[in-house]
Parts: sequence; C-alpha cells; structure tokens
Amino acid sequence: MKSRDTLLRLKRFQADEKRRRVAQLELMIGEFNRMAGDLDREIAAEEQRARISDPTHFAYPTYARAARNRRDNLVSSTEELRGQLEEANLRLEEALAEVTKAENLEGRDKTGERLHEVVRPEPGMMGLRIARA
Repeated sequence: MKSRDTLLRLKRFQADEKRRRVAQLELMIGEFNRMAGDLDREIAAEEQRARISDPTHFAYPTYARAARNRRDNLVSSTEELRGQLEEANLRLEEALAEVTKAENLEGRDKTGERLHEVVRPEPGMMGLRIARA
C-alpha cells in the first residue's frame, strides 16, 4: 500500500501548493489596495496644493497625473488578480476534494487489510482462517 501513501502525500502537497497560491494572491490584492489608497491620498494632497483638481487642465500637476496613472494600473491589476483568485479558489476546492477522496481510499484499504489478515490456524484446523473485525 505504499503507492496509496505516496498518492495521499502527493494530493496533500498539491492542495498545500494551491492554498499557498490563494494566500499569495490575497496578500497581493491587499497590498495593491493599500498602495492605491496611498496614491489617492497623495493625489488629493497634490491637487489641494496646486488648487487644480481637473486632470484635463493644462496646469494640472505632473506628479498627480503620474500618480493617477499608477493608481489606475494598480486598480486594473487588482481586478485581474481577483479573477485569478477566483480560479485559484476553485482549484483549491478541487484539490481538497481529491485529498478527501485519497484519504477515504486509504482508510478503506487499511480496513480491508485488517479484515484479510491471515491468522495462524488453530490446532486441528486444516486451512487458514480470515479474521473478522
């Protein structure tokens, strides 16, 4: 039954990898949201300092324009990561189901092994006896 043990370890490893991927994506999304919030505050401060809040105005601060572009890129990346997170969660659920299935097979095999243990024949018995659990 070594192959079942190996299969179970493989399935658990794959599930752990998928769990790490989900955690990594969640961390990245949180970090991008924090960075976008920081940029929003910097944009507001720059607009207040220049007293111009219209990005189409000819005197709009260059730093605010660049920060706005960066913030927009972060928001776009965050949306893309959310899509990847949904996909990663689905893959994690599938991997966890496979682990459960492999664990059930392992449990069934161990139960089967106990049922089919060969015991020494009792004196006077001709054949082998199968132990019952």
